[in-house]
Amino acid sequence: MKSFFKIFFASLLALVVFSIISFFVAAGFISGLASRGQATTGNKAVMVIDLNTLYPEITVKNPLPSFSGEEHYDLPSLYDVIRLIDKAKADSAIKGIYIKCSNNSNGFGASDEIRKALADFKTSKKFIYAYADVISQRAYHVANISDKIYCNPKGGVDWRGFALQLVFLKGTLQKLEIEPQIFYAGKFKSATEPFRETQMTDANRLQTTELLYDLYNNFLATTAAARNIDTATLKRYADQNLVQYAADAFRYKLVDGLKYDDEVQDEIRQRLNIDKYAKLNFVSIAKYAAAVDFTQSGTDKIAIIYATGDIVDGRGSKDQIGGETYRNLIRRVRLDKTIKAIVIRVNSGGGSAMASENIWREVTLARNDKPVVISFGDVAASGGYYMSCSSDSIFAQPNTITGSIGVFSLLPNMQNFFNNKLGVTFDGVKTSENADALTVTKPLTPMQRQYIQNEVDTIYHDFKTRVSEGRKKTMDYVDSIAQGRVWSGSRALQLGLVDRLGGLSDAVASAAKLAKLKEYRLRQYPDPPGLFDNFFEDFQQNAKNAAIEKDLGADGIKTYSTLKRVKQLLGITQARIPFDMLIE
Repeated sequence: MKSFFKIFFASLLALVVFSIISFFVAAGFISGLASRGQATTGNKAVMVIDLNTLYPEITVKNPLPSFSGEEHYDLPSLYDVIRLIDKAKADSAIKGIYIKCSNNSNGFGASDEIRKALADFKTSKKFIYAYADVISQRAYHVANISDKIYCNPKGGVDWRGFALQLVFLKGTLQKLEIEPQIFYAGKFKSATEPFRETQMTDANRLQTTELLYDLYNNFLATTAAARNIDTATLKRYADQNLVQYAADAFRYKLVDGLKYDDEVQDEIRQRLNIDKYAKLNFVSIAKYAAAVDFTQSGTDKIAIIYATGDIVDGRGSKDQIGGETYRNLIRRVRLDKTIKAIVIRVNSGGGSAMASENIWREVTLARNDKPVVISFGDVAASGGYYMSCSSDSIFAQPNTITGSIGVFSLLPNMQNFFNNKLGVTFDGVKTSENADALTVTKPLTPMQRQYIQNEVDTIYHDFKTRVSEGRKKTMDYVDSIAQGRVWSGSRALQLGLVDRLGGLSDAVASAAKLAKLKEYRLRQYPDPPGLFDNFFEDFQQNAKNAAIEKDLGADGIKTYSTLKRVKQLLGITQARIPFDMLIE
């Protein structure tokens, strides 16, 4: 027995030592893989922007390069993309830009920022070419700024107009005998309509139609200016379905020619004055980011805080705006004397009213110490607007979805579902009449309903008060433009909900001016996750998604995600826009 324990503990010690050594060897191996040689631009380079790539608000670190030998770089953030285009404007190594424009994964606001940066790049007299087999409308919105835009002779340009479709679940809930107990303030607050209606209310149809036409009219106006075609003619193309084939797109001057990929590359070679057999020096924007220094320098600092995703109570995840996390983050930046100004980039449709209030409080305190400027992305509405309204200045894009000053709460009564569909019943004890008020296993009493509605009305009044004080508007005026109504960025400017149209770079410049800074460097928050954090978190999430997809399929994942978000709504007063708002 003594000999056995000696062998056992010796083996255990060897295993522990081996595990420790293996860990450090693996760490060194991964670090070695992750450390890349200095990227170079080369001569006569053409920077490639692929609109099918979703450029995130925060740079995504690529922990490992491809083992196939293909170069992989960090995915630059949207703000980095804007700064890189500006850098390329004066870089003699970059002769032009090539846009891949089959699809556009970026939202309307982000597309506005990219397009504006490309328009500024054109002032350098360098060329911009755009090409795809088939060009989507959202991609065309960016690509039409090009000197030349081509599509495949057998491809075409999507020119159907914009559409928005909402899903309504009232009929499904009725079949399941689930009663959605809904409380809201604001006649345009349509986030609960999928649960209480079978189609859009007149108020929602009005606001949605106006929003959609604002986005579409902006699309037509920018196209008209770029292609020298009046907006009425462009709309007639869609109304009469005149652009069905590539030849139609060329006939109606939406593209400059019908060419295959090799023909477009030959034209670029001629533009660069290189041999027709020479390999084009296409440099992805990710590689260009690794090859050049495009950051500002200076002693003083401006903080950029990225607030992206649903606003939730507590810490939240990396894809959410946790009330506790962002309250502490803004406070940390406010108390840092080396930071002279704060820019908060908001890309959120809202969420928890309590978390929005806590973040609003920190923004208000920060504004008393140093300039605070807000930059709205694709969407900054409801709670996203709530947390922003007390800042010094707000920037939005013409196509930003904003406003939605309203509140709601949702609690389903699932008693009949459990009893009649599943045969499940519930019983219990309580110390007071309302101790179980937030249960889903029985209906609310009239008194409990009134209690929740009072809470919603109070929070709505607080929301309007924050806007009134922050935007220096009367309560009556705020009430007239609130009611949960969503607005485009251009209309929000007219209403006084935002101060200027512009992107994140404009907001940073404004913050620097308010802080009287000529030279400064940027400090971006939240802190990026480390190499192992990224690697293992992505690994865990991918494994989880794969398991769900295996059991439920691709459509099942969408349903699962929707139900997960619905669960977050239950019993928590929300300042949120409709969470399924897909515009095509």
